[in-house]
Amino acid sequence: MTYGTGEGAVHAVRSVDLEIPRGGFTAVMGPSGSGKSTLMHIMAGLETPTRGRVWIGDREITGLDDEALTVVRRRRVGFVFQAFNLMPAMDVMENVLLPFELDGRRPDAEQQAWIEELVARLGLAGRLRHRPGELSGGQQQRVAIARALAGRPDLILADEPTGNLDSRSAREVLELLGMACRELGQSIAMVTHDPRAAAHADRVVYLADGVVVRRDEAPAGADAIASAMLLLEEGTRA
Repeated sequence: MTYGTGEGAVHAVRSVDLEIPRGGFTAVMGPSGSGKSTLMHIMAGLETPTRGRVWIGDREITGLDDEALTVVRRRRVGFVFQAFNLMPAMDVMENVLLPFELDGRRPDAEQQAWIEELVARLGLAGRLRHRPGELSGGQQQRVAIARALAGRPDLILADEPTGNLDSRSAREVLELLGMACRELGQSIAMVTHDPRAAAHADRVVYLADGVVVRRDEAPAGADAIASAMLLLEEGTRA
């Protein structure tokens, strides 16, 4: 992905070949300016790559117009953000159903049963009529996860999902994301700067200067990830 032309061109992401496997939990890490956000935007169809091709599930999204991309994002991608991005005037269930509302449809019987299972698994069954302001940060992030999973998308993109949470709530949210992969077969790509968060993933992909420079399958824990990040940052500064 290149911004600008000529000598002023910035190559935000270059020659990245990355697959998020079904039922896989991938953490994406790298120093500031390494291309993490650009990569996530490309994966979500929010940015069109200068070169290359992008697929979400069995659908190639390269070259789709804005209207088609909007439909793809609503139906095939779920988002979990650091700031939760819940609608404050809506209660929990209304927030969970928001992707369906935006898409102009209602859940069918099978989808409704799935949503009810989700809110039960996420410990939200007793909070469905509460508004976000009546919930803790951890509970709000659970609602965001339920909303992301409600439509059974091909891919969940989580952008620093624990950044606004205390350590206990962060651990609970990461365990829930892990459960979504193991038990529900959900594919998750999580951008994070936190080695403790990345340690919950099945795989850690490291970016530097827009290039994938390292891939760790079954990472050995937060300390090992922190050491890898330190080496990466030192190499970037050198």
